Amino acid sequence: MRAVADSDAYANLVLPPMLRERGIRGRDAGFATELAYGTLRLRGRYDAVLALCVGGRTLDEVDPPVLDALRLGAHQLLGMRVPPHAAVSETVGLVREQVGAGAAQFANAVLRAVSREPLDTWLERIGADADPAGSDDVARLSVTESHPAWVTRALREALVGSGRTAGELADLLAADNAAPRVSLVARPGLSTPAEVRDAAGADAEPGRWSPVAVTLAGG
Repeated sequence: MRAVADSDAYANLVLPPMLRERGIRGRDAGFATELAYGTLRLRGRYDAVLALCVGGRTLDEVDPPVLDALRLGAHQLLGMRVPPHAAVSETVGLVREQVGAGAAQFANAVLRAVSREPLDTWLERIGADADPAGSDDVARLSVTESHPAWVTRALREALVGSGRTAGELADLLAADNAAPRVSLVARPGLSTPAEVRDAAGADAEPGRWSPVAVTLAGG
């Protein structure tokens, strides 16, 4: 998170070597990857939520390392299946270790405020805050779906220019935020799609685009 913010680094180039260096594999690596990528992908949404929970200050007034930790905590609370008490406790512990006790108390108060409402309620609140008159879908969707306004506007124009309706914009932005799913291929002559599905588990599905592809459940 800090490398992306401070050095304009690409997350997909920074994170994998860090995981390898620390010997983080399997489920832990998957968790860390979703935590990092998901937080970055939905940072605009989480910043809008956090702005309503930081007690009268602006996000610019929050120390960058603390703000990054709050974003990580917000993603655990609103975008992952982490129990709220664990998300708050682990994030507060991270802030205490990296910044100090005072900042940890602040983080605890902010994340407890975030945890009091479900995602749907927060989306309604930040959407209304961005579009109080209810007439600017670009402003509202840019915040709730965490896209820069110029990207949201360009996607709407692309829909209309392709003969589709602007009413599909929300679904398009949501699809753009969806984590990619992992697909496996059954090499013809070496295995069959049925064999790959059996090895991948009961939740695996036939691939959408190829007859020899198998798509795994989850991200």
